[in-house]
Amino acid sequence: MGPSAANPWRLAEEISNTRKMRTLPDHLRKGMKLVIVGCNPSESSVRVGHYYAGRTNQFWLTLYESGVVPEPFDYHDDKRVIEFGIGLTDLVKRPTKGVEELTREDFAEGRIVLSQKLEEFSPHVIAFNGKITYEQFSQRKCKFGIQKELLYGARVYVLPSSSGQNALGKGEKLKHFRKLAQLVSRTEKERDTKGHGGEEQ
Repeated sequence: MGPSAANPWRLAEEISNTRKMRTLPDHLRKGMKLVIVGCNPSESSVRVGHYYAGRTNQFWLTLYESGVVPEPFDYHDDKRVIEFGIGLTDLVKRPTKGVEELTREDFAEGRIVLSQKLEEFSPHVIAFNGKITYEQFSQRKCKFGIQKELLYGARVYVLPSSSGQNALGKGEKLKHFRKLAQLVSRTEKERDTKGHGGEEQ
């Protein structure tokens, strides 16, 4: 997991520095039906103080068109996702112009901090926005879609990145966001049927 993980004192210092740096706040509550994990905030998003604020990022429109949220809104109202039982966070909180600027240490720290958040907040479904986000977290290759393994009892879906730099077309992104919406709906129905007892395997 990199040098930071082997040295708890250094890791604690890095996490402390992360909390002091200017970044985006987590929008998380306990027991959310869905938490969406981005790779890291862009510098432009941090400047305006909202998630997925890039002009070419299709996140907010796709979130609505796929049925993940029931009404349209944009990055200015990003905190409204909480009203719909949806949370937002990132694997790495350090903002950069692009993911290529992130270091092994960034990802090593991010894996530990994100794991702690997911364990603490116990969402029902976790979606990773982009393959790189999940692959860096799990440290293994993956395909888009539902993953076999649960994560802290939650089902996991890997989405194509909503970034405008992603070469995949809008239709392909929308298809996966729709499948995510279906997974969230199905998971909530199963939980209601079981009276909130135990997670489906």
